[in-house]
Amino acid sequence: MTDAPKKVVLAYSGGLDTSIILKWLQTEYGCEVITFTADLGQGEELEPARAKAELLGIKPENIHIVDVREEFVRDFVFPMFRANALYEGLYLLGTSIARPLISKHLVEIAHKHGADAVAHGATGKGNDQVRFELSAYALDPSIKVIAPWREWDLTSRTKLLEFAEANQIPIAKDKRGEAPFSVDANLLHTSSEGKALENPADAAPEYVYQRTVSPEEAPDQPEFIEITFEKGDATAINGQAMSPATILTKLNELGGKHGIGRLDFVENRFVGMKSRGIYETPGGTVLLEAHRGIEQITLDAGAGHLKDSIMPRYAELIYNGFWFSPEREMLQALIDKSQEHVTGTVRLKLYKGLASCVGRWSDHTLYSEAHVTFEEDAGAYDQKDAAGFIKLNALRLKLIATRNARVAK
Repeated sequence: MTDAPKKVVLAYSGGLDTSIILKWLQTEYGCEVITFTADLGQGEELEPARAKAELLGIKPENIHIVDVREEFVRDFVFPMFRANALYEGLYLLGTSIARPLISKHLVEIAHKHGADAVAHGATGKGNDQVRFELSAYALDPSIKVIAPWREWDLTSRTKLLEFAEANQIPIAKDKRGEAPFSVDANLLHTSSEGKALENPADAAPEYVYQRTVSPEEAPDQPEFIEITFEKGDATAINGQAMSPATILTKLNELGGKHGIGRLDFVENRFVGMKSRGIYETPGGTVLLEAHRGIEQITLDAGAGHLKDSIMPRYAELIYNGFWFSPEREMLQALIDKSQEHVTGTVRLKLYKGLASCVGRWSDHTLYSEAHVTFEEDAGAYDQKDAAGFIKLNALRLKLIATRNARVAK
C-alpha cells in the first residue's frame, strides 16, 4: 500500500474495540502504533490499558496515558459554561466537548513521534468521527486520519470476536455477548445509548443510570450549597477554593446524591439521523443553574440577551465538531468579554432531582433595591418618566392599528 502510514497515534481506551483496532492497524498497514489514553475522569482504572498495549506489542515509550482532567475542565468545559451552552435546548454537550481535547493530544503526540497519521474508534454513523477529524485537520492540515470502522470488513460482533481470537487479543467474558447499551463517560457526564435504548418509546431501565440516584430515592431533606464565581468561572464551593476539575468532581458527587442531571433525549446528529441517548450530568446541571444565577445580578440586559441569542449557534458549533473553527473562537471572545463582572456567590438548593438558585450576591451587582422597592424610593426613580417611554414605544403600534382600520373599510 503506497500511501500506507508509517506511524499512527491511536486514541486507545484499552477496551476490546480499540485493541482490535490497534492490531488491525498493525496487520493492515504494517505500521508502528503509538497509543494515547486520556484520563478524562471517566472513573475507570487506566493502567490496565498500558499492560494491554504492551501485550499487543507496543513499546513502553510509545504508550501515553495522560491525566487531562484539569485541562479538560479549565480550557474546554468552563469556557463552554460561560456561554450556558445547551444543544437543542437540553443537552450539556458532555461528549462533544471532550473530542477536541483528545484530538489536540493525538496531534501533539504525532508531532512528538514524527507520526504521519492518527486513528480513532468512532463509527461511521455517529458525530464523534466528525469531531475527531475536524479538530485534527484544524490543528494539522497535513495529518492523515484513519477511521477503521469506515474501512474494515469487521461488520458484526461475531467477526470482531473472531479477529480478536485469531490475533490473541484477550476477550473479557462479558464481551462475548451483546452489551445492553454503549457508554461514554468523562468528568462532565455519562452518555448511554444504543441496543436496549434504541426505541425512544420505551423508558430507560433504572440500571442504565450510573452517576445519579433516582430522584425518588434521593434524600428527603434538601441540601444547600454556595458556589463562588470569578469572571464567569466557578472557583470555590462553600467558601473553599478548589481547582476546576476538583470543583466539577465535587458537584458531581453532590448532584448525583440528589438525583440531579438526568436527561432522556432524542437529538439530531450532524450526520443527519436522530439518536436517543440517556445523559447524566449532575455537576454540570448544578453549575449551569449557579452560573445563570450569578449572571442574573451581574450581567447587563443587553449583554445577556445578546449572549442568549448566540448561544444556540455556539452550542451547535461544539456539537458539530467546530471547536477549533474561527467562528467558535470569535463567539468565545464575545462570551468571555461578557463575563468580566460575572463575579460573586450563589446559594443553591439541591433536592429531589432539582438544583434551584435561592440566593445570589456580588460586589459587581447591577441590582438596585432603591429602584425596585415597593416602599419609598427616595427619588431614585420617577414613575412619571414611564408615560413618555410608553407613548414613544406605542407610536408605531398605534400607526399600524390606524392603517389596518382604514384599509379594512
